[in-house]
Amino acid sequence: MRLRALLENDSLGLRLLGGEDELDRTVRGVMTTDLRDPSRYLSGGELVLTGLAWRREPEDSERFVRILAAAGVAGLAAGEAELGAVPEDLVLACGRHRLPLFSVVEDVAFATITEHVVRQVSGERAGDLAAVVDRHRRLMTSGPAGGGPEVVLDLLRSDLDLAAWVLSSTGRRIAGPTAAGAAPEPPAEVRAQLAGEQLAALREGRRGPHRMTGADGVTYSLFPIRSGDTGDDVRETVLSDWLLVVGADADEWPEERLDLLHGVTQLIAVERDRRNASRTVRRRLAQEVLELVQTGAPPAEVAARLRVAAPVLLPGLGTAPHWQVVVARVEWGVTAAEDGGGGAREGVARESGARQSSVREGGRAGSAPGGGGAPGGRVAQSLLEEILVDPYASGPEPSDRIAVAYTGDEAVALVPLPALADGPYDGGVDAEGLHADALLAAVREPLSRGLDGDGRLTLGVSAAVHSADGLRGALEEARHARRVAAARPGRVCAAGHQELASHVLLLPFVPDDVRRAFTARLLDPLREYDRRHRAELIPTLEAFLDCDGSWTRCAARLHLHVNTLRYRVGRIEQLTGRDLSRLEDKLDFFLALRMS
Repeated sequence: MRLRALLENDSLGLRLLGGEDELDRTVRGVMTTDLRDPSRYLSGGELVLTGLAWRREPEDSERFVRILAAAGVAGLAAGEAELGAVPEDLVLACGRHRLPLFSVVEDVAFATITEHVVRQVSGERAGDLAAVVDRHRRLMTSGPAGGGPEVVLDLLRSDLDLAAWVLSSTGRRIAGPTAAGAAPEPPAEVRAQLAGEQLAALREGRRGPHRMTGADGVTYSLFPIRSGDTGDDVRETVLSDWLLVVGADADEWPEERLDLLHGVTQLIAVERDRRNASRTVRRRLAQEVLELVQTGAPPAEVAARLRVAAPVLLPGLGTAPHWQVVVARVEWGVTAAEDGGGGAREGVARESGARQSSVREGGRAGSAPGGGGAPGGRVAQSLLEEILVDPYASGPEPSDRIAVAYTGDEAVALVPLPALADGPYDGGVDAEGLHADALLAAVREPLSRGLDGDGRLTLGVSAAVHSADGLRGALEEARHARRVAAARPGRVCAAGHQELASHVLLLPFVPDDVRRAFTARLLDPLREYDRRHRAELIPTLEAFLDCDGSWTRCAARLHLHVNTLRYRVGRIEQLTGRDLSRLEDKLDFFLALRMS
């Protein structure tokens, strides 16, 4: 369609502010963004819709328009809801770059313009997508008459013979075709691979669609589904956006087919934004409880808020639930050398002081749901909402049992569990509640790729508590567990409350130089001997301690004769000057192995 056709429809609320000579430009798609630099998501020919949240000062207009012009967009439409009238500096910048500029009246939603443009472009370029656009309204509804993204995916299957699925940033299945005869969805390990490839591509600035051959031998094409709730930093959205996976190789597709699939992602993005908006109540409940707990409110006041939260998060529950607290933190600018090393431990004191300052100020840093605040807290909030989704929950939105708030760089989840005496939670949680390692098992691979380079996610899980009295302690327990996780290597790490009652609690806070000297004194002689003689003294030592010094059990585990085992242990004692029959020496070896 041509740009000038937009002015012929009064219902779109568009008014031309400049660029009349350029109205014969062809519109190939539409994109809504408030990123200061959206270039990586532009392929040329788009009508860009913006609410102007990127504009902090007049000079920002020139930079933003220059990026759009370089990407070859067809035109720019600016909403009047944020600043009122479109600023003159933006009008002048568009004039200098010969970029047509429209204003959008406040009472017209960007979704209305998006639907109109997708409808027109699809009708002109590919009539086989017309049915998808005609059912756009049904995509926005729930219940028997709707069907959400499944409606679009079924039409792609029937009209274009394309099998497609919508995945979360971690590879969790959100939607797939439901019609009979649909292709089997990618297995879990392939979905994780696909999500990881998409996150890595976005972090590296590669333009889509991206192609990948999965472990199942199928070549997939990956199309990002961009959320309308964008920020200045791409890291705020990359880790939480959805992904359209098509079971076909798009490398040889004509441009019309690529436009068609981009139109589908725009339709599904509307559903993505609708689900984001539905989280507002749960986020607000979690924020209120968090602020009460942090500011030392009386337990009765906290309990009152919990009674309000319980029916929202667990509708139909007859008894008051137990609660667990999960704390997550996303840090940026973490180099490979600092990843899990001394940098994490050295940051504990600074982090603790910042958090105490936040509490003294009322714990309101970044407290408005979906509002401002450091990128780390908002990203951690989105990731926790994804990680804590119960894969076995029924209903159209499995995240309806999760309430996550954020304060500063930290996100805090309030997770309700039905009374533990009533049996296991239907999400596979046992009598001890959520387990830290199990939470990250399915998401570690894709998130590690999305964080690679400069990001890190650490997570801590508290024990379950049965009343408001225990919630403050649970919060501190989860925070302490997260600090233990932060001292470990890896881009994605977690620790649970079970580890706070053992040596694991102390080891992360031993200074690096002390750790190195202690482990080198005990283990370097054994490593050097193993290197020269392949004697496997280190594995023997680990097995001996793991068997509590039992000669017979250790020999059986290592498939050795007891005399061979005695010879190896004797060599360990000779090289180190220690006696493995003494408790003190056993303990030193145990700690050295754990710290190495």
